[in-house]
Amino acid sequence: MALEALQPIVELPFESHYIRSIVRVSLTVSLTAVALSTLVSIPVALTVGFKEFPGKGLVTAVINTGMGFPSVVVGLVVLFAVSNEGPLGALDLVFTPQAMVISQFVLATPVITGVSLAAITGVDDAVRNAAYAMGGTRLDVALVVIKEARFGIATAVLAGFGRAISEVGSVLIVGGNIAYADGTAYTRNLTTAITLEARQGRYETAMFLGAILVALVLLVNAIVGRLGGGGRR
Repeated sequence: MALEALQPIVELPFESHYIRSIVRVSLTVSLTAVALSTLVSIPVALTVGFKEFPGKGLVTAVINTGMGFPSVVVGLVVLFAVSNEGPLGALDLVFTPQAMVISQFVLATPVITGVSLAAITGVDDAVRNAAYAMGGTRLDVALVVIKEARFGIATAVLAGFGRAISEVGSVLIVGGNIAYADGTAYTRNLTTAITLEARQGRYETAMFLGAILVALVLLVNAIVGRLGGGGRR
């Protein structure tokens, strides 16, 4: 899709189509990024938590460092990667939702991995030993540990989602905050829209979008807490 056809909005009234479009972009990008991140983070956390290997301390340090990595730097790195000069330049991902997914994936993965690793290593060794004593395979033991650490893992996913959906700097850099002239968002999400609306003095719209963002985080918190068993074992 040609970028010339995507005209940013200068003046747009407070309307439901605009709001729905922004919420859709936010949820689609953030949920996709967190889902992909979870698929990567849980196996990594299990591997680091279960195995001893050279460089394990370095891997743990990288994970912990990544949890606080500046989002603007992540945005710059991803923008270079998808630019014409970058390794993903042939895919033409500059200023697209896919680039936003990559950026949020990079931000969420260390968070989900780090918190999941803490939950997994926090499971009592007696649980693992009991699983092995009952003839369980390595996979069986891993599933038992995941079950015991499920609330911590659910918390990790929630933290990753919060990191992703509340991000402004990196998605603004790689997405461009683009919307069609009719108010349909292309790469404009809740956080970048709030920034734009506030700068243009449309505080009512900005506050409403902020309330939606908080409501979404609370809703996901409730769902993940429910799936995680509320910490009860």
